[in-house]
Amino acid sequence: MKENRKAWAFLAPSFLGVIFFVLIPFSDAIKRSFKEAMGGKFVGMDNYMNVLHNEAFRIAAQNTSRFIIICVPILLLLSLVLAVMINNLKKHRSFFKTSFLIPLAIPVSSVVFLWKVVFHQNGLLNGALSVIGLEGYDWMSTKAFPVLVFSYIWKNIGYDMVLWLAGLDGISQTMYEAAAVDGANAWKKFWYITLPGLLPTVFIVTVLSILNSFKVFREAYLIAGAYPRDNNIYMLQHLFNNWFTKLDIQKMSAAAVMLALIIVAIILILQRIDTKVDRKLDIE
Repeated sequence: MKENRKAWAFLAPSFLGVIFFVLIPFSDAIKRSFKEAMGGKFVGMDNYMNVLHNEAFRIAAQNTSRFIIICVPILLLLSLVLAVMINNLKKHRSFFKTSFLIPLAIPVSSVVFLWKVVFHQNGLLNGALSVIGLEGYDWMSTKAFPVLVFSYIWKNIGYDMVLWLAGLDGISQTMYEAAAVDGANAWKKFWYITLPGLLPTVFIVTVLSILNSFKVFREAYLIAGAYPRDNNIYMLQHLFNNWFTKLDIQKMSAAAVMLALIIVAIILILQRIDTKVDRKLDIE
């Protein structure tokens, strides 16, 4: 403890912030999830049952799950391909890294305005489709889900790419040189050296991608409002926002606790898989 005083001193502000702004409020939400909002009467699991039987919650949970299942694998694959391509570049590597990070710096309102220019019924995309004889769509209302998927991938691909590049930098170049001497082609180098070397990075990139998928509410809200005409983009974030507006604290608290437990369970499962794969590689 004495040897690590400086480290604990630097970590203390973060720990205090997590305690006062995350753990204490969340513990209060857990308490409220078992009580009535008015009067504070203990109701047991009634709030949780009300949430599970709520039609809006089912739609939001289904849409959020579908969004994550579709977006996260696509994002991981595309960002990995970009990272490998940029890592093989000898020149302008820093330029490409910076270019793909630009979407993170653009305000959400500006991004949504850009999407409206492109995906509006009278926007650029439908104009291009009409030129080649294809019929356009009202992307911002009836086809809003693909727009949301595209927005998530466009914004986060640079972030994940940088994480993959960090993992690639940890792989020794001598392994590639030895494989080249043995006659290994590019595919074999990728399959037998790059992928195993990136396994420690897979866990953190996957977890961060899943967590970032819950941050698309601002785009979805600005595209279609609190109650989208396209039910496919009615996410859990919409539901929480609407319950908060109606001061339906008891259902919101119960749903928040359930969502937190699901996220923790997913992270633990991914961590267990990562640990098993690491052990298997160590044995081999």
